[in-house]
Amino acid sequence: MNAQGQQHGGRDEGGHVLPEDTFPRTAGEPIPEPKAPGSGASGLLKSSAVMAAGIIVSRITGFLRTLVMAAAIGVGTLSDSYQVANVLPTMIYILVGGGALNAVFVPQLVRAMKKDDDGGEAYANRLITLVMVVLAGVTVICVLAAPLLVHLMSPDIAADPQRMAVTVTFARYCLPTMFFMGAHVVLGQILNARGRFGAMMWTPVLNNILIIAAFGSFIWAFGGFTDSRVSPSTVTPEGVRLLGLGTLLGLAVQALAMLPYLRDARFRLRPRFDFRGHGLGKALGLAKWTVLFVLANQAALTVVTQLATKAGSLAERAGYTGSGITAYNNAILLWQMPQAIITVSVMTAVLPRMSRAVQDDDVTAIREDISHGLRTSAVAIVPCAFAFLALGVPMATLLYAGSGAEGAQGIGYVLMAFGLGLIPYSVQYVVLRGFYAYEDTRTPFYNTVIVAAVNAAASGACFALLPPRWAVAGMAASYGLGYAVGVGTAWRRLRKRLGGDLDGSRVLRTYARLIAAALPAALAGGGVAYAVTRAVGIDALGSLVTLLAGGSVLLGVFVLLAHWMRVAELRAMVGMVRGRLGR
Repeated sequence: MNAQGQQHGGRDEGGHVLPEDTFPRTAGEPIPEPKAPGSGASGLLKSSAVMAAGIIVSRITGFLRTLVMAAAIGVGTLSDSYQVANVLPTMIYILVGGGALNAVFVPQLVRAMKKDDDGGEAYANRLITLVMVVLAGVTVICVLAAPLLVHLMSPDIAADPQRMAVTVTFARYCLPTMFFMGAHVVLGQILNARGRFGAMMWTPVLNNILIIAAFGSFIWAFGGFTDSRVSPSTVTPEGVRLLGLGTLLGLAVQALAMLPYLRDARFRLRPRFDFRGHGLGKALGLAKWTVLFVLANQAALTVVTQLATKAGSLAERAGYTGSGITAYNNAILLWQMPQAIITVSVMTAVLPRMSRAVQDDDVTAIREDISHGLRTSAVAIVPCAFAFLALGVPMATLLYAGSGAEGAQGIGYVLMAFGLGLIPYSVQYVVLRGFYAYEDTRTPFYNTVIVAAVNAAASGACFALLPPRWAVAGMAASYGLGYAVGVGTAWRRLRKRLGGDLDGSRVLRTYARLIAAALPAALAGGGVAYAVTRAVGIDALGSLVTLLAGGSVLLGVFVLLAHWMRVAELRAMVGMVRGRLGR
């Protein structure tokens, strides 16, 4: 959900469509032959490293952003209002095509680059124009319908007039960000198809910086969450306006920052309205299944948001903070970091290569890429999943110390519950890229229906059976449970699609060895963390000491055991790092 994840579109700073000659070529200059992005192991590693570096910086600044947000508006009902408003544009954007842009159009862009005389430039411009027109219309409708959307997302908020008014105001500032999300993604995918992977990963840093500035200014002007003025009933209209405009400006700048990268790629950005007869119909036909895929996912997200918001309100009335949708969103932001840095980086570079292998009917290469993606990502994903389980509380009490000890602990418990679900979540991401390389969007939809149904049903059971303080932690565990059920189905279907084994024995052997190394490491690290916490407490300094002690033990035991078990992928990763350090 969070996530997350994941905006511009051929416009200048005034919002006008850029003219045809914005990025001129010299007369008679040939169109560059499209390169195969990430072809070869060295190219793939380089592309993945560039993206991983950008994601790391983006996630670090993203954590700083959440820390400043927690210091500004806390993790209680005011923060829940902002979170509900801020998640709306992401949900709607993905519903109207964001999932298709991420999954469907890279193979289409690669096909156009390979077969069209202009290297796919006209096709890409038609795609940009279509996306911008659709998103502009949807944005206007959603801004007008903001009260209805907030009510659908959280009837609990709608029942409180003061919370409802604040949330609707936040939503009307946040909803236009979906236009810039779409622009950023479609331009980023055009660059990805041309082997330029860095821009999409680095530009979100600008968004984080601007939001940090907005929430920092809010603290300076109106006081932080400990101030009596900062609550849904007392926050000033000027304060809401500052936070809303800061959120909108951050996404706008993130989108506009892609334009220099397009110019460097010698891509001429211009509007094209001649949609018919140029292949977009096929892409839209594929995209309909991705829209349904996202609809199923977002239906589950809506259920969880409503239940978590209600549980947070009930818990706060009982005297507990950090037990609502804000705790869920803050925890998932931490939890998804390894996935974003490792798995997404690897598979973003691999997908264009897999799409080319499909064009060449090279099934063996596709199997090898999927196996490589699973085994390479597992080296980081498996130990991180166990680290969240063992050290989730000190992680949260360190990073969210500014939101109060109890609220930070609540986030930590939710993070622990997410923990092990990171493994099936990562596996599912890799496996679905196999279907997308074949331009098969129907199968991922059916698989996601299973995941969403399990997630929603288990979350409902947690809300009904657990005390409000622990209900959201149960919902976090339900998220991983849904993916654990879905992975088995996706694996069998992809294996059948490729007509043979997916290197399954090798993949399972790698995961089994990594889990066998991570489990005792987590027990040792968690035990040390528990002992240190009892000695030094859970304030920021104590949490730092706890995390350093427990994390060092966990990492040391894991590396020793994995080395003893001869996990080849870990040795390869260590060798690559040593090589980059000149050793």
